[in-house]
Amino acid sequence: MALAVDDYVTRVTTTPTIIDRPDPVVWSRADDPEIQRFAEFGYVQRQGALDAGRVDACLEEVHRIGADSTMATYPRVIREAGSDAVRSIFDVHILSEVVQEAVEYSGAIELAREILGSDVYVHQSRLNYKPGFAGGAFYWHSDFETWHAEDGMPRPRACSASLALTRNEVYNGPLMIMPGTQKYFVQCAGETPEAYYEESLVSTAPTIGVPSEGHIAELYRSHGLDVLTGGAGSMTMFDCNTLHASGGNISPVPRANVFVVFNSVENELASPFAGTPRRPDFLARR
Repeated sequence: MALAVDDYVTRVTTTPTIIDRPDPVVWSRADDPEIQRFAEFGYVQRQGALDAGRVDACLEEVHRIGADSTMATYPRVIREAGSDAVRSIFDVHILSEVVQEAVEYSGAIELAREILGSDVYVHQSRLNYKPGFAGGAFYWHSDFETWHAEDGMPRPRACSASLALTRNEVYNGPLMIMPGTQKYFVQCAGETPEAYYEESLVSTAPTIGVPSEGHIAELYRSHGLDVLTGGAGSMTMFDCNTLHASGGNISPVPRANVFVVFNSVENELASPFAGTPRRPDFLARR
């Protein structure tokens, strides 16, 4: 699938700008209040999407995968820079049937279908783990900007479900979202180096694919910032283009969330718009 005109030009050599998003946020005609909130704010939250038994089973799987010596050099297991602490485990729904069953139970698939107005497939899944005292930050970014530039996702017709396996408190690095920013596309500056993804997966202060500090401050002044807390088993569904981040975790309370990205089957990936080679399948399934 190719676009005659790229409506989401980014990684520019000129001064980046903020443009109005030409595509809808919700792709169905649903009049459900939850879906309407998603359209307005770029996210919705549900408590109790997973029961305690499934949460515990998923945590056991996370610890099993992270401690598996055969995965010491496995590219899908990302560790914090200069540490053995697990930062992310990609393809977690493939590596663990327990996690896959939990995702199916959570209602995330049905909610994604309603938002995107079509059947969906998993573009990417990962476990983001922030151990106590050692969890690194994830800087401000739009997922779609990366997936468009580096994976060839044509339109922002995707959404992410974050399933909490631990308490997400204000002090242990929870997800932060600027509500309403899904309605804009924030261009980023800088040419994308080949295989940049290897650096970006461990960096807490990336220099490519992130908005300028000026644009971040401007959007904060106009949209504010929501800190998304919730108990173990809660779920947050957020739009792929919403500006979001999370701080580091220096508290003694770990934070573990499973992220599953759903892309519309009608939003088939093309060649990366940044002109770089395709990233590995565990980052962008086709």
